[in-house]
Amino acid sequence: MNLRFAIVASVLMGISAVAAAQSAEEKLAQSKNCLACHSVDSKLVGPAYKDVSAKYKGDAGAEAKLVKKVREGGTGVWGQIPMPPNPQVSEAEAKTLVQWILAMKK
Repeated sequence: MNLRFAIVASVLMGISAVAAAQSAEEKLAQSKNCLACHSVDSKLVGPAYKDVSAKYKGDAGAEAKLVKKVREGGTGVWGQIPMPPNPQVSEAEAKTLVQWILAMKK
């Protein structure tokens, strides 16, 4: 009986750790106002994060390109609505956010 409890506890702790990591990244996106224009699954003002991930899948330079875009803004890739610059997002925060987005599966 104790072995079963230990196994179940280990699985639940692993699930909690994954959920906490995802939650921290989503909280960062919320705190930097990313979720005012983007969502994970559907287009708002800007593209859904899952669509961004799919578009850049296999692009070795995507992370650096998107970190720059998060911080400096841009237009034209997803239409004519510009993405404003986000100087309040540090380089490290932008990298964390971009890695989270690129890891999403459609």
